[in-house]
Amino acid sequence: MAVDLRKVKKLIELVEESGIAELEVSSGDESVRIARYTGVAAQPTRAAEAPVPAASPPPAAPASTEVTVGVNAPMAGTFYRAAHPDAAPFVELGQPVQAGEVLCIIESMKMMHEIRAGEGGRVAEICVDNAQPINTGDVLFRLS
Repeated sequence: MAVDLRKVKKLIELVEESGIAELEVSSGDESVRIARYTGVAAQPTRAAEAPVPAASPPPAAPASTEVTVGVNAPMAGTFYRAAHPDAAPFVELGQPVQAGEVLCIIESMKMMHEIRAGEGGRVAEICVDNAQPINTGDVLFRLS
């Protein structure tokens, strides 16, 4: 069975544009399922510098008693804080953000994906270094 990557990319674009959470398409003996994650997952993990079979320990909780919400990576790729190397970062530590505001970009499969805040708050922690490889579910930011 040969998968037509152009069709898969088009389906991914349709899912992203429509805002639906999940899409499954079957044709003959081929089947593709695409799930979109909101960026607020329950299990934060940190990306390892190199692939390692053992999981890295979870990041330490913030020192304050303030309630924070994690913004997690919806896909694996490379994390970028700014639109290009000479640009200012989208957000800084302590900056207030509103729901829908761009927090960063993830480059995945040679495509740039804007990651937006699911809810408003203040940037309490930036959990990833610029240009660092990340995995799906990694905590990118914590908002308070």
